[in-house]
Amino acid sequence: MPDNPDPRAADEAPSRPQVPAADQTLRILTFLGRQRGPVAARTIASHLGIPRSTVYHLLGALEGHGFVVHVPAERRWGLGVAAFELAGGYARQAPLARVGRPLLAELADRTGESAHLAVMSGRDVVYIVEERAPRRPALVTDVGVRLPAHLTATGRAMLAALPREQVRALFPDASAFADRTGRGPRSPGELRELLRVARATGWATEDGEVTLGLRSIGIAVLDHVGWPSAAIAVTWPAEADRDAASLAAHVAHAGTELARRLYAR
Repeated sequence: MPDNPDPRAADEAPSRPQVPAADQTLRILTFLGRQRGPVAARTIASHLGIPRSTVYHLLGALEGHGFVVHVPAERRWGLGVAAFELAGGYARQAPLARVGRPLLAELADRTGESAHLAVMSGRDVVYIVEERAPRRPALVTDVGVRLPAHLTATGRAMLAALPREQVRALFPDASAFADRTGRGPRSPGELRELLRVARATGWATEDGEVTLGLRSIGIAVLDHVGWPSAAIAVTWPAEADRDAASLAAHVAHAGTELARRLYAR
């Protein structure tokens, strides 16, 4: 046996987690992040091999910090607003912006319209890339700007790709709906209808809800498990009378390519 064993050896190859509660908490968050919607606590416990009482205790702590939400009617748990903010923070630190910027520049050139890339942050979207087309008006969607997700094409595209329970948790009642121009949904029911149309068409639209006289069309970028990690949109003056389906095809192409480069989708 060595006379002076390296004290770091135990840290380099631990036989078990030295902070079991932290390990279990991270495993629960990772498991929830891979699901298509909220799941029951017993499902979490059985899949992860954690005692159900411990799962309930950890879920309660996570709920208190906003990382999970409880859907009482279904007795299920899903990711909360804080998890979205954490994911958005990662996205803003560079990978999405670095990979997305040349694709948005190409999209703006191809359509002749301004293009932008946004991520969810709670009930808002945060813009991380903007490519302004020549001879088009300045937009409010500059890098770092936050706007209510339910009013924007990018936000609606991402909300339409989320489980319905998650949308209900984010927008539970009329108090959750901000207003900018007097247009847009003002209740959960009105938002549900907008998202239903977005799912049916494959893209989300916005017409004057952010800035009067400007329209947008957005499509979600899905990660390796089908979760909306971002959204791409183009914006144009309403008087330009552009064909939405044609623009949507260009936006979808950019979104597909971004997902391929990021997640090999």
